[in-house]
Amino acid sequence: MNALATLIKPSDTNVPTPTIAFSPIVLSAPDRGQDLHVRVSAPAYGNDLPVILMAHGFAKSMRDYAPLVDFWTANGFAVIQPTFLDSATLGLAPDDPRTPMIWQHRVADMTRILDNLDLIEDTVLQLKGRLDRARIAAVGHSYGGQTVGMLLGARVIAADGSIGEDMSDPRIKVGALLSAAGLGGEYLTPFAAEHFSFMTPSYTELTTPALVVAGDKDDSPLSTRGPDWFTDAYKLSPGATALLTVFGGEHLLGGITGYGVTDTTDESPERVAIVQQFTTAYLRSALYEGDASWADATLTLANTPDPQGRIDQK
Repeated sequence: MNALATLIKPSDTNVPTPTIAFSPIVLSAPDRGQDLHVRVSAPAYGNDLPVILMAHGFAKSMRDYAPLVDFWTANGFAVIQPTFLDSATLGLAPDDPRTPMIWQHRVADMTRILDNLDLIEDTVLQLKGRLDRARIAAVGHSYGGQTVGMLLGARVIAADGSIGEDMSDPRIKVGALLSAAGLGGEYLTPFAAEHFSFMTPSYTELTTPALVVAGDKDDSPLSTRGPDWFTDAYKLSPGATALLTVFGGEHLLGGITGYGVTDTTDESPERVAIVQQFTTAYLRSALYEGDASWADATLTLANTPDPQGRIDQK
């Protein structure tokens, strides 16, 4: 058994957890130019299920991140995944007039899901009446980390230096930012500065509790700073209370985007496992007062020989 914190009881580790998955759920989105498609995964049994909204990275879709989704549902979460306009499955043309504003459409898509939870439950009959609307979390990877960061309170700094619109949503009680971009300006490469003007976050306003996850080998071509760039959300945000540094982790953190995906350059089931376990523990302890999952996980990691990562807290 992995020496990392195990959130499923040892006696249950070989017992499959029955789950359901339903897609696509179609949400009307006239202002978006095309309807929003959503996938839902959840435990087959049980009520008052806490909810995770999962924001995918650039070009991914609602069908990605199975290693995380499977683990979260096995641990009692219902997971809702949208397909954003930048998904390769949609084939949006680079010169499409929506392209420069996709970052805003992404945030609006996440809000639209929350506005339509009744419709989602009505569509997925096995889910009817089973979602806990008071316990909603959001997790985002890469571009999705920027999306979730804004839902937690982060802003975009405009070209004139002004702080952009507050797009946070109080219905989201906690979040996790995986491989989320750091500060813009002088820290962006010329290519990033030219093509991704929205990649200029202000984390000062991010006050919702959040876990930041970064790989210590994630050397992005978008930044001049190296792997440390991906820790900015933790260092600069009052809401980000914990940082998980994944040793040897590159941008896909061992392969969190899918089983056997070919774009993972640091493939490691152990790295995926630490992301699975510590996101689950953090979200649970934030959503349930008195829950000891996070404390237990951090203590186990501190006592693990040759650990896969490190936890910093403030």
